[in-house]
Amino acid sequence: MANHFTPEELAKEMGMEAQGIIEFCLRESIPIYKGKIDRSLLAVVMRAKGIAVPEPQAVSA
Repeated sequence: MANHFTPEELAKEMGMEAQGIIEFCLRESIPIYKGKIDRSLLAVVMRAKGIAVPEPQAVSA
């Protein structure tokens, strides 16, 4: 399962705006490498800040 996603993909999954994801990452020093964000790192930081994080949904084949 992939763990690095674009801000747009993460925003759709989390019910947020892509710009909000980017701003949060910049504010919390979460790296955005080649336009992708580590979902696990983002989730850990969001939980540490008391922000509810939805569980990733399984992709059906």
